[in-house]
Amino acid sequence: MNLSAVMKPRAIALIGASAREHTIGHDLFCRLTDYGYKGELFLVNPKGGEIGGRPVYKSVRELPQGIDLAIIAINAKFVLDTVDQCHEKGIQGLVVISAGFKETGPAGRELEAALAAKVKEYGMTLVGPNCLGVVNTHPAVRMDGCFAESLPRRGDIGFVSQSGALGGGILNILKDLGIGFAQFISIGNQADVNAASAIAYWENEDDVRQILLYMESILQPQEFRRLATRTSRRKPILALKAGRSAAGASAASSHTGSLAGADRAADALLHQSGVIRERSLKDLFSSAKAFSLCPIPRGDRIAIVTNSGGPAIMATDAVEDYGMQMAKLSEETKEQLRSFLPPAASVKNPVDMIASAPLEHYRRTLETVLADPGVDMVLVIYLPFLGLKDTDVAQAVMDIRAKHPEKPIAGVFMTTQEFFTALSEREVTVPFYMYSEEGIAAFDRLNRQRKWLERPEGKIPSYEADRAAVRALLDAARGESRDTLTTRESIALLEAYGIRTCRSKLARSEDEAAAFANQIGYPVVMKMTSKTTSHKTDVGGVRVGIRSEEELRAQYRDLLAKLAERGLEQGLEGVLIQEMVSGKREMVCGLATDPQYGPMIMFGLGGVFVEVMKDVCFRLAPLTDQDAAEMIRSVKAWKLLEGARGLKPAQTGRIEETLLRISQLVADFPEISELDINPLIVSDRDGEPIAVDARVKLKKA
Repeated sequence: MNLSAVMKPRAIALIGASAREHTIGHDLFCRLTDYGYKGELFLVNPKGGEIGGRPVYKSVRELPQGIDLAIIAINAKFVLDTVDQCHEKGIQGLVVISAGFKETGPAGRELEAALAAKVKEYGMTLVGPNCLGVVNTHPAVRMDGCFAESLPRRGDIGFVSQSGALGGGILNILKDLGIGFAQFISIGNQADVNAASAIAYWENEDDVRQILLYMESILQPQEFRRLATRTSRRKPILALKAGRSAAGASAASSHTGSLAGADRAADALLHQSGVIRERSLKDLFSSAKAFSLCPIPRGDRIAIVTNSGGPAIMATDAVEDYGMQMAKLSEETKEQLRSFLPPAASVKNPVDMIASAPLEHYRRTLETVLADPGVDMVLVIYLPFLGLKDTDVAQAVMDIRAKHPEKPIAGVFMTTQEFFTALSEREVTVPFYMYSEEGIAAFDRLNRQRKWLERPEGKIPSYEADRAAVRALLDAARGESRDTLTTRESIALLEAYGIRTCRSKLARSEDEAAAFANQIGYPVVMKMTSKTTSHKTDVGGVRVGIRSEEELRAQYRDLLAKLAERGLEQGLEGVLIQEMVSGKREMVCGLATDPQYGPMIMFGLGGVFVEVMKDVCFRLAPLTDQDAAEMIRSVKAWKLLEGARGLKPAQTGRIEETLLRISQLVADFPEISELDINPLIVSDRDGEPIAVDARVKLKKA
């Protein structure tokens, strides 16, 4: 894919150029010329003539050779023929502004498929269709190839927007946002170029220092993950993924499946790719401002300098909420602060200079705190008191930032909107926010990027497994037209992949059940295993804590009687007699398959609480060892696994290995759509994780 032909064209053909005001063809012409496009611009319209003193060609075939990019703004029904003509002229890049494709229904979808096929056949690169256009603010290019009302503002951001109207709105308010774009791509229907394509291109574009994404869907998730994971280690990627409330992947019957959903899958994909996900446009651009104006910090220790206690307390709360640290100022730093601050001031962190603090105190306090080696980031809070001018304080902060470029500084100025308007007219070098929580949120994003850069890349381990045994189990189920394995088969499948299960034996009669229980040793658990009934607990098919042969025989007869009452005895394989594992910590792990994102691995608090507490974490397969380690530490139940309240610490390495083995299992057998290990009991005796029940479902044939 040659995005350079689109983003750095030496010559552009505007197909559909128009002299009529308030048309897309006219607005595109005005934006290209008003912004001062550095290359040659050729206009095409069947009427010919002139537009703005430039000659207009009646067809693409009349154009000279040597044109890199065609921006097409004509009726959709003429687009395919126009692409043919562009190919004849050697044009490699296309931006199809025209609507009327898959967004309109089946006929439009067919037209778009034909367009994509043509582009692929010709080896062209297509942005769109149904898009706003593209922008490159580099001084050597200066291409505003879209029809937003305002001309773009230069900055360091590469921005992808799936929504054209939203992208146009953002281009119009860049000055107010206090940011600027290096390049902008409105991907529209993504028939060819998508977010992953832009990430791949911008990875090596030096003037794009950070990448922002607005996405409603993520095409080719595995390719996105590969490219984003690599690029996010070179420059920050921030994403606003809309559609969080979308319905789940399927009408799933397992716990894992019912807790999964499209947004959990998207969240996992972005997290594993090192992409910082934002929940609103406001947060997206607040974070972008921080990345534009701050270095990546060396740690998460934050100092706060303020002239008011209230906002500093709120900032302190936010630091804790984000899991960062309040810096501990050294005694030397405190002594220096005491030497010039009034006795009423607080020299602990937050450093409260009190309301009467003059400009000089802001300067000296900020410089003193920045010099402390135990401080990684500094938040400066200003409230207007006693005639001190907000712009003077802001300038002092920026002056000090110029002397100390190694540490992030952010300002929280709770003052009038006129202050922020005045900033938009200046060359600003520090991000300024209205509220304390915004400033700390910006530091959190910088810190997340630091942790991502420090995080090992992770490896996908490979384990020995009995693949033949699993293949036989799956083929047997398919042969009987079943898409759900029995409990016995599910446990056998786990054992084939080296996952520790509790000792068990299949009994097909009361006498066998008693004999096996006597061999295993009481107490035992008895579970029905059936080819027709998978949810055992719903029908009383699980009997726990059986302590004698007499009790076992009574429970066995009662179980069969209850099944007969409900007409469920057909399909019964027998009962599993299992050792009763003693453990107060019941976890769950499993697999669900999203139709777009593919298999997802789950881990969390299990047992009867799984769907009530929903203390679970999802990651897309394949898992790396880093993914598995992060999963078990990201749930609230992690403190139980560490050994809270005198419990034996869990063998966390074995839990991680269980997750990794499930990930390998689904890679080897993609026909497995759902898998639940619930509960995965952590033994009180030695912390070993043991799968005591399992349920496996296959994709429908």
